[in-house]
Amino acid sequence: MRVEYYRQHLRAAHDAMSKGVDLRGYYAWSLLDNYEWSLGYSKRFGIVHVDYSTQQRTIKSSGRYYTSVIASKGGVLAK
Repeated sequence: MRVEYYRQHLRAAHDAMSKGVDLRGYYAWSLLDNYEWSLGYSKRFGIVHVDYSTQQRTIKSSGRYYTSVIASKGGVLAK
């Protein structure tokens, strides 16, 4: 679901830029990420999974998708 969320929003941003909108950046964040602060370790958010016992970070599928958008300079967003 998170990959689809990013796909839809980044395509909308890409479309807006192609129509002349001066969009200079995008931050991979959502309002739900704020709830992490109040829920402690009981719920997971974000595009990177953290193993709290080892501090090892693993990029989630949404993070890999976001990486592909950056690496292709938005090319994967073209319909």
